[in-house]
Amino acid sequence: MRAVIQRISQAQVEIAGKVISSIGPGLLVYLGVGKDDQIADARFIAEKIVQLRIFPDAVDKMNRSVQDIGGAILLVSQFTLYGDCRKGRRPGFDQSCPPEPAKILYEKTAELIRQQGVNCATGEFAAHMHITSVNDGPVTFLLDSSRLF
Repeated sequence: MRAVIQRISQAQVEIAGKVISSIGPGLLVYLGVGKDDQIADARFIAEKIVQLRIFPDAVDKMNRSVQDIGGAILLVSQFTLYGDCRKGRRPGFDQSCPPEPAKILYEKTAELIRQQGVNCATGEFAAHMHITSVNDGPVTFLLDSSRLF
């Protein structure tokens, strides 16, 4: 699994002109599922996202997690995180998981986040969404359950 994690002041998901999810301070997480990913990958990603210390403490040092600040997570599926742009001009998606098993792992990741006591809103899997966010910092990190980066 791959995740782009952004520290945000607020974020929302809109589909066909209607807001379906919104959060205040916390994390906007774009999540891609790879073709070889398993439940262990979802567990790693969920735990890492919740425990990642990227919020400022009293002396403005990144030392607090989303859980520590009582923040929320907006989890949005994004298969394009597995897009391969190394050859040609059209991305290849050979490493991306097919939709049905990807949806199961995406939903499992949201469930694992919630089990850690963090509010987790979601986008709609495989829908065309408009995401609006206010990036705080900006602070953005990349995460890969295979530890590629």
